[in-house]
Amino acid sequence: MFNLIANAAAAAPAAAHDAGFSLMPASMCVKEEGTNPYGLVPALCEGGIVSQVTFLVLLIMFVGTLYILFTKLFEQNKVINQGKAVDANFWRAPTLADGAAKLEKNSAYRQVVEDGLRANEEHTKLTDPVEAHDWMHGTLERSQNHINSKLNGGLAFLATVGSTAPFVGLFGTVIGILRALVKIGASGQASIDTVAGPVGEALIMTAIGLIVAVPAVLAFNWLQSRNKAIARRLSTFSNDVLGSIMSGGQVKPATLAPAKAAAPAAAPKKA
Repeated sequence: MFNLIANAAAAAPAAAHDAGFSLMPASMCVKEEGTNPYGLVPALCEGGIVSQVTFLVLLIMFVGTLYILFTKLFEQNKVINQGKAVDANFWRAPTLADGAAKLEKNSAYRQVVEDGLRANEEHTKLTDPVEAHDWMHGTLERSQNHINSKLNGGLAFLATVGSTAPFVGLFGTVIGILRALVKIGASGQASIDTVAGPVGEALIMTAIGLIVAVPAVLAFNWLQSRNKAIARRLSTFSNDVLGSIMSGGQVKPATLAPAKAAAPAAAPKKA
């Protein structure tokens, strides 16, 4: 009697797993003769709902990493090209307003110039006297911080994926090994070929976690280094704009190398 009750209790979880609680179609988990019994799909079928949800989380992390990588590269390249336009056209204009008009409408550098010109106009409206240089410097710094914050958006997600994805994959591996060992123990077969296959199959989740984490870490470091270079460029441009406004347009950075003086013509030799 007790043996019948124990056998029914042991068979209940397996029956529940076969009946449902799976994100994968039942047709994908059917084992056909002549096919490889090991791989990613069999591992997800064996791991059950926990392994499948873990794999789905890792997939979302990987897709999010690729999305942030390409969108941030597009934004960075756009700002870098805007910096090249500044070198080519901006400082050749007679005034800062004319130079800003030559830049793109949504240019980060144009935003810095317009914020600086607006702050210069609004300084006289302040009821509490503030030194013009401090007022302008604070305004341009806030403008830079806004641009840098936008460029750094999404990098926290990459850092999170890079630090947690290996542990998420390890969690899936632990669950897969646990279920494989329980199944092996219930069947009573503990030979090396019975144990090695399911246990090795569960390690796929750890490999997937590393595949997700490594690109995220590389993308985070690369994008962050490019953002630092852009921030330095914006800071230099902001200081040049500040100097131009404070001097009434008299101080400008040297954008072109001075033309070399022509060498004097050689005197004709006397006969």
